[in-house]
Amino acid sequence: MTPTQDTTVQDTPVQDKPAWQALVEHRRAMGDTSLKRLFEDDPGRFDALQLEAAGLFLDFSKNHLVRGPAGDDTHALLVELARASGVERRRDAMFAGEIVNPTEGRASLHTALRNRSERSVMVDGQDVMPDIRTVLARLRTFSERVRSGDWTGHDGQAITDVVNIGIGGSDLGPLMAVEALAPFAHERLSMHFVSNVDGSHLVKALKGLDPATTLFIVASKTFTTQETLTNAHSAREWFLAGGGAEADIAQHFVAVSTNAQAVSAFGIDTDNMFGFWDWVGGRYSLWSAIGLPLMLSIGADGFERFLDGGHAMDEHFRSAPLAGNLPVTLALLSVWYTNFRHCRSHLIAPYDQYLHRFPAYLQQLTMESNGKSVHMDGTPVTISTGPIVWGEPGTNGQHAYFQLLHQGTHVIPADFIVPLESLNPLGEHHELLLANCFAQTEALMVGKSTDEVRREMRAAGKDDATIEALAPHRTFAGDRPSNTLTAQRFDAFALGALIALYEHKVFVEACIWDINPFDQWGVELGKQLASAVHADLSAGHTVDSHDASTNGLLNRAMRARGLLAGDADSSQQG
Repeated sequence: MTPTQDTTVQDTPVQDKPAWQALVEHRRAMGDTSLKRLFEDDPGRFDALQLEAAGLFLDFSKNHLVRGPAGDDTHALLVELARASGVERRRDAMFAGEIVNPTEGRASLHTALRNRSERSVMVDGQDVMPDIRTVLARLRTFSERVRSGDWTGHDGQAITDVVNIGIGGSDLGPLMAVEALAPFAHERLSMHFVSNVDGSHLVKALKGLDPATTLFIVASKTFTTQETLTNAHSAREWFLAGGGAEADIAQHFVAVSTNAQAVSAFGIDTDNMFGFWDWVGGRYSLWSAIGLPLMLSIGADGFERFLDGGHAMDEHFRSAPLAGNLPVTLALLSVWYTNFRHCRSHLIAPYDQYLHRFPAYLQQLTMESNGKSVHMDGTPVTISTGPIVWGEPGTNGQHAYFQLLHQGTHVIPADFIVPLESLNPLGEHHELLLANCFAQTEALMVGKSTDEVRREMRAAGKDDATIEALAPHRTFAGDRPSNTLTAQRFDAFALGALIALYEHKVFVEACIWDINPFDQWGVELGKQLASAVHADLSAGHTVDSHDASTNGLLNRAMRARGLLAGDADSSQQG
């Protein structure tokens, strides 16, 4: 199959489909019906609007969904939109290894990396599972040697620190997962991550480390990524300056890459190069050899439990009916709020400190995937796609951005994520965590009316003048939607299921919007321009080949670094 033979393109613009128009009319009929009113009229909402799969439980009852007969049931109408958009067909095509990334002519088979069944997965007529299992076995052997102390540094000491050098999906995924599963980490190994080309990031990561007991993972599929290779070469210099010899590089550096020639030229033994495939996108690559830092941290058995969780969610996604499908439901809610209720951002609020990097991980997954303005056939998109995703751990957020959620002018749907069981039981801490999480979803929904505020203030003995002056400031409109996702606890299995859940949510959104979630040409443009600008910064003379602003900034930067001393054209120098 070639890119032009792709069969996943919709034949009719989604906004012209009867299912879309039915939702437009349904939304008009709903008017300003509040969440509070929906609960008053429908006491069975909680039992009806919940789903469970792969150890995760979703309460989506606090959303603007009317439960009613056929034709007047919001969730049912959304499900019909998914069906009309070919979600099932495109889902099956992805799992089958067909080309679902037509602009690059590729399959997208991150699901194969966590395939724990005996099913074959075919790409271009070849079963990819044997190669996947071979790489997984090599990763297991290597990680067990490092964890046991059998793999040593050049002076015979066991490795104590692992520094992962990557960027984008080669950094955000493993960093997030290592942080999330820190309670299960190896007691001797400390994990560090460097992504930013700002030298401060590398210097900070290496501070206090012993070159003799430090292992570097250089993660770059092509081994040409500018930021990663710049950091890798500086790390190499740090190692050599710290007493290592050229011959010792192979004992302290390994690679996750497919470019054997460049890896070898760096000094890495290609026996310690772990590859992956062009059908693995960067932001979906945690399940591959890119996950080596996670395997080193929690062990090969723990990593396989992580894969098990992802596979369990895959099995649910590929087999559950659309109406009872957890990723599909999350995606449909996103489409509902983005396109029919005109919300522009989405909050991820994990009530779990170990998940503190999860919102940043989802930013890349969601916004790099669905930040698109053309359909699969290249025609312009005329509806909203890809909401802005953001967030921080929940209780901290309550003393920061939650003010805007409760009383701001923007309605921001939110996902609250919380474990029912703490990995660190300590007094009443977890009960307070749960109480805060559940109370916030209730407060966002019910708000507090001006009359309620007046009654409270009057009961507190406030005079009428004070009450009337302060009541507007203490009023909460409420009617703010949220989902609540729970797990018993976020161990390796649950984390795998959680990540896979959001991967499939993003995919379903893309199916409905008829966009390609697997390319990222906007990222490529920045890389191209950066190369040209870098050359100009080293030129040593006034630059005038860009726009006036860029010229001014380049010349100002060179002057500050002493490269334009004596240049007379101050207007060009900035």
